[in-house]
Amino acid sequence: MLTTMVERLRISGLRKNYGDIVALDGVELAVEAGEMVGFLGPNGAGKSTTMRSILGLVSTDAGTISWNGEPIGKDARRHIGYMPQERGLYLRMKVHEHIAYFGRLAGLDAGVASNRADEWIERVGLTDRRDSVIQELSVGNQQRVQLAVSLVHQPDLLVLDEPFAGLDPVAVATMSDVMAEQVDSGVSVVFSSHQLELVQDLTERVTIIAAGSTRATGRVADLRNSSPRRLLSVAWSGEPPDWQPSGATPIEAPAGSSAFHVSADTDSAALIAEAARHGSIASVTHEPPGLDEIFLELVDA
Repeated sequence: MLTTMVERLRISGLRKNYGDIVALDGVELAVEAGEMVGFLGPNGAGKSTTMRSILGLVSTDAGTISWNGEPIGKDARRHIGYMPQERGLYLRMKVHEHIAYFGRLAGLDAGVASNRADEWIERVGLTDRRDSVIQELSVGNQQRVQLAVSLVHQPDLLVLDEPFAGLDPVAVATMSDVMAEQVDSGVSVVFSSHQLELVQDLTERVTIIAAGSTRATGRVADLRNSSPRRLLSVAWSGEPPDWQPSGATPIEAPAGSSAFHVSADTDSAALIAEAARHGSIASVTHEPPGLDEIFLELVDA
């Protein structure tokens, strides 16, 4: 059965100047119901400014931000969970107290806020730190608290600014699992990250901005396939031969392997056959470049 996706968040033509500095120059971004979108760009591209504008923390000079087709306002913002890039925690509060407090700020009564705080403390793996003071926690555990704060009121939209920054692999896995669970339950998620391999694994669609404007938006697979290059990697059974395909650009490869950038219209079967004439092949891949290369191509354009 064909599933029709419903657009929830829509940002159109967003512009913001700080004096002579152009922070946003026509940013476009859309997130559907139950979808996770990676919002990517180099430092200073305008990601945080865009995210803060969704919350009304930044006033913009032009453009629109809508939720379910209506201009986003105070009531809609009560249903947003937000994790800022710079931690916004009260360092002298205890973990449970802190999460429950933000639940009450979001409109929950005291009993519900307390119960939800307990639930999220367990889910993010902080049960043994329930009564610890925030400033005693590691950077990674403080990030877990921020995630719980953003979710305690059961939001319809999650806006996460660099949620994986400073996390160890265990915490990254927890964060990723929680984000995926939210999407499965119908929550819309937009997050920024410089860990592009992780973004490629987590989401099907991304929006890439640079210098305050949108450079590309679409499915990761489509963006990768649109590249004029392909990556050819050959692992050899013996010593790598002195071989390079015509028109190819050699790139760094692990010991015992050869790797090249080749044109997207190059016949892969012919390449493999040519490689086999020069040495014994253990394995070979011919694929579009990863999201990291696509990102660099777009932001450097």
